[in-house]
Amino acid sequence: MSHSLGIVIESLVAVLLMLTIGYCILLNNRLKRLKADEHSLKATIGELITATEIAERAIGGLKHTVRDVNVNLGNQLTAATQMSAQLKAQLAEGDGVIRRLSKIALAARPAEPQPAAPKVSAAKAVAAAAEAFSDRRRASGLAA
Repeated sequence: MSHSLGIVIESLVAVLLMLTIGYCILLNNRLKRLKADEHSLKATIGELITATEIAERAIGGLKHTVRDVNVNLGNQLTAATQMSAQLKAQLAEGDGVIRRLSKIALAARPAEPQPAAPKVSAAKAVAAAAEAFSDRRRASGLAA
């Protein structure tokens, strides 16, 4: 019996050794896959670092462009404000000239309507009145 007990124990040890070898093979395969995944992960991390650096440079360029645009836009807004002020002043002067011309035209208008006078546009009438007024002023020696 001691001989058969030894064979049973030896067989059991052999079976356990076979299971251990099988499990080691399984672990080896898993370690190989893990190693392959590690290499692909390193490659992915490298690409991510490169993309991050490119994005940082692009952001720096965009910040520079925004600064330039702000400066240019500020200059253009300042110029537009000045131009607007100039146009406003010129419009005010133009209104004053129109008021004076209207007064001149009213002063130059004859008291009695002339019969059968051809119809003249308002602009031509104002110009003719201004010319007549300046002729009268020149005749009296007051024109500059």
